[in-house]
Amino acid sequence: MTSACAATVVALDFEAKREATIPLADAAAAMAGGQFVWIDLDVGDPDEGRRVLTSLGLVSEDVVDLALRDEPSTQYGRHEGYVHLVVSGYRAEDGGDDFKLERVSITLGQRFLLTIHSGPVAFLAGVRREYHSDFMRFAQTPSFLVYEIWDHLIANYLDVQKAMGDRVERLQEELHAEEVDDGVFARVSQLGADLLHFRKVLLPTRATLADLSTRRTLVLSETTQRFLGNMVGIVDHILQDMLVDRDILSEALNLYMSMVGHRTNKVMKKLTAVSVIFMPLTFLVGIYGMNFEVLPELKWQYGYGYFWLVVFATVGGLLLLLRRGRLL
Repeated sequence: MTSACAATVVALDFEAKREATIPLADAAAAMAGGQFVWIDLDVGDPDEGRRVLTSLGLVSEDVVDLALRDEPSTQYGRHEGYVHLVVSGYRAEDGGDDFKLERVSITLGQRFLLTIHSGPVAFLAGVRREYHSDFMRFAQTPSFLVYEIWDHLIANYLDVQKAMGDRVERLQEELHAEEVDDGVFARVSQLGADLLHFRKVLLPTRATLADLSTRRTLVLSETTQRFLGNMVGIVDHILQDMLVDRDILSEALNLYMSMVGHRTNKVMKKLTAVSVIFMPLTFLVGIYGMNFEVLPELKWQYGYGYFWLVVFATVGGLLLLLRRGRLL
């Protein structure tokens, strides 16, 4: 295959417990011979991918269109002889807090599993690394690969939820610090948006998983369906933990704003007390600053001393009242 569409094809024999990597051109012959074939397509060019999928003739044109779209939404559909679903995992970018959504189209038939994606996919790479031991020891039907894919996808979601929980804790610590950087509000807003987007991915994923685990189909064994049903509970726990993280983040932000408001009120209270003290003094200064020629107090020998006596008495009395009223 070319770099525009790279294929990895594995033929599995469940009775003899044998597996072999084969060329894509031999996939049809392997299926005709009774083997199960996993075809993994990394589509770099949609036109080339469409040509390859059309030549395989395994799925309808509608499914090909859905598989080659760039929409990351979870989708699920039942067709004659196979089921098709689209799931999305996450990949951390540059080891930071940002995640990239990885979309994978999965089609399971009685003789084939077709996975289609664009670029490397973390959870799918994990499936390719680790399915061998389960195939040799436990696998009895091809649907075990569906379980393997969902198992790694749920593990991916758990890692994402843990990473977001760690982000919530870090932001909570930042909001409780003495000095808070203004950039924390942008980080809180971004994390809230990430949690909301994560929820939008999880809800349809849960619905798809629940349908796969309850509705009977020829391509999924009842044993696999029971295991998938157990995963529904795990997704529910992830959703609950995510809602708890959102509540903690919201409460931490509300607590910080309440603390800011409390500090502002304390400052305003002190400014009000200072204003109360200087108001009578301003009144006295205003009176004796008038430019009238006849002011009786101007002729007082000790008028200046009396003025300061009144000032100190007024300030002392106000300070005493403010202390008793706990305004200072």
